[in-house]
Order: sequence, then structure tokens, then C-alpha cells
Amino acid sequence: MRRLPYTDVVLVCPVTVPYERFSDQSAHRWLGTALRQLVQHSGLPKQAIDGVCVSSFTLGSDTAVGLMQHFQMSPRFLEHIPMGGASGVVALRRAARAVQCGDADVVACIAGDTNHRDSFKNTVSGFSRFSQDAVYPYGAAGPNGSFALLTDYYMRRYGATRADFGKLCVAQRDNALRNPHALMKKPLTLDQYLEARAIAEPIHLFDCVMPCAGAEGFLVMRKEQALALKLPFVEILSTIERHNAFPEDPVQYRGGWAMDVNELYEMAEVQTQDIDFLETYDDYPVINVLQFEDLGFCDKGAGPDFIRSHTFTIDGSFPFNTSGGQLSVGQAGAAGGYLGLVQALRQLTHSAGTTQVANASVGMVSGFGMINYDRGLCTAATILKRGEA
Repeated sequence: MRRLPYTDVVLVCPVTVPYERFSDQSAHRWLGTALRQLVQHSGLPKQAIDGVCVSSFTLGSDTAVGLMQHFQMSPRFLEHIPMGGASGVVALRRAARAVQCGDADVVACIAGDTNHRDSFKNTVSGFSRFSQDAVYPYGAAGPNGSFALLTDYYMRRYGATRADFGKLCVAQRDNALRNPHALMKKPLTLDQYLEARAIAEPIHLFDCVMPCAGAEGFLVMRKEQALALKLPFVEILSTIERHNAFPEDPVQYRGGWAMDVNELYEMAEVQTQDIDFLETYDDYPVINVLQFEDLGFCDKGAGPDFIRSHTFTIDGSFPFNTSGGQLSVGQAGAAGGYLGLVQALRQLTHSAGTTQVANASVGMVSGFGMINYDRGLCTAATILKRGEA
């Protein structure tokens, strides 16, 4: 059954609350600042936003419902999306259908987290029932060990080298140096990457994201409203979403994108060669390679050759994670799942400043989230197009 297109629903007003390494503020403050920026950028009164999608790991005992009380809002559509790196695309899907069906007129999609000195430790210790029962008690807390397992398996099976992963990290750092929001301000060479200290073999220092505080957001509304408000907009060509894909695989070497990638391109009526840039969820380099393969840019196992064939820089071949991605911008908790999407909206409204890809018209964003011991459970992707009046 062919799904309905996202006719006349558009994305506007990409916003970023500048990241900080540590913050004593609550997640509510970061999310509220993103919401305030959306109100300011759109020119709409807060009361006109009648739908909200929220993603955050550090709201404590609060939920999206409690957040609405803090913000003195009464939305008629509300979603709490605790899907980590897939949250941005999933929020886009939920919000777009709500607007299309008339359940809301304007939906604010916001994601953000604080980063106290002990925030990350508390998050990983209670991340999921699986991690509490089967991972944390054995000293394997956090994502480093999980991604070391995935990286080692991929290297052994497909012949990837640390230099291959390093090329991606170096390219992303080059892109990040153009991004005023990026926390990583120093150039990175391949030698520095290769010589960095080991964290959990074969993972070394520059393979790992740096937790921080920050927030991201955007609005979803009808095209006619965006035109009336004179807001640059982005059109949705297609989306996919999948959870707990390929549970029979002993270790994850493919994600849910592989199950739905044909639908992604068929609905959008484009091919891989039509994509001007790609923004992926990138907490570790190996997951980038899985997305290259599962999204159809190369065959399964051909990721290393694909890496060796491109520069991945903004002004080079195959522009990729043009903000610098989480590996060089920082991972502001659940906002990491929005980073690529917000950057894509800037690219397609030609407001990306020094990170702009020339003549960007069609872009893809991919998300990955909720890692347990040997796999991530949530995947999503979208193809977006520069809006036309």
C-alpha cells in the first residue's frame, strides 16, 4: 500500500541554542529557550503553536505534559519521543501527519538536554531495562563498549581500517571549523586521530562523541501559512521509520533503513545521485558507514571503498554532516537526534552561512538511536527538498 505524500506540509525556522560543555541549568531551560527562539523567528504568538513534539533524556521526573505546564501552554497535540538519535525524523513524521490531518495547525518540534557533571553517568546507568540488567552490572556502562563491539565486528567482516573511520572524523572536523556552534575548534589530522589514546579497542578518543548541553528545534505547518508569514520553507518528499530491525543478527551490521530504503526513494521520486548532501546520526564512525550502505549509497560491505573515494567536506565530493556532526559539534543528549535535521533545513533554505553547500536542493537526513548492548533499536530517514512558492 502506497502511503499518502506529505502534500502542502512544510518545515520552517531551524533553531539551535548554542551548546555548552557543562551546564547547571535544567533541561527545561534549554528546551524553553529553543521554543522562545521558534516564536521569535516565526513571528507567531506562543498561543498559535497548538502542537509540540518533545525529546529529552534529562527532564528528571517530568514528562512532555509537565513541560507544557512549565511553559504555560495548552496544545491539542503532544508527543513525547524518547528515541534518541532517531527522534528528529520521527518527530517530523508525527508532526507532519498531525498538521496534514488537522489535529494541529503549527507543531513545535524541540529536543534538548542539560549536562551537569553527573548527567551522563545517571543517564547510562538507567538507560533501559536491558542495560540495567545485562550491561551495567558487568561494568560495560555507556555506549563506548557497545560501539567497540560493532566497530570490531565490522572491521573484521568487511576489512575496514581505523584510517577509514579516521577519514570521516577528520572531514567532519574540517566542516565543524566553519560552524560557529561547534564545540570542537581545533583542526584534526589523520595522524592525531590514529595516535589518540584507546578508549575501548578499537574505539579511540576521536571516535567518541562529547556529551554537552544544548537544544535544537523547528516548526511544522502548512505551506500556505509559511508563505503568509514569509518564512523560507522545506518540503518533505519521503520518510521511513523502523524499530528493532533484524533481531536475528548476532551483532548489528545493518539497520532498519535497509528494510525500507526502496520505499524512501520511491515515495520521493529521486535516486541517490539526486541527493546533494547527507546528514547522519554520528555518535561513532561505524554507524555512519552502516548508513552509507543501508541508505543505498554503496553496497553492504563496500563502505570502506566508498570512504576512500570521497572527501566528505562541504566543498568536496559527497558533502556529509556539514555542521561537523556530533563528533565535532558535541552531543547535547536527545538534541543529537535533531542536529542533522536542523542543519539540513538550513542547507535547503540557503541559510547555512559558512557551512553552505552550493546550490543545495535535495538533502537526506538519517537517524539512529537507543543503543543497547549489541545494537541500536530505532532508525529513521527523510528526503527533503528546497521549498518552492
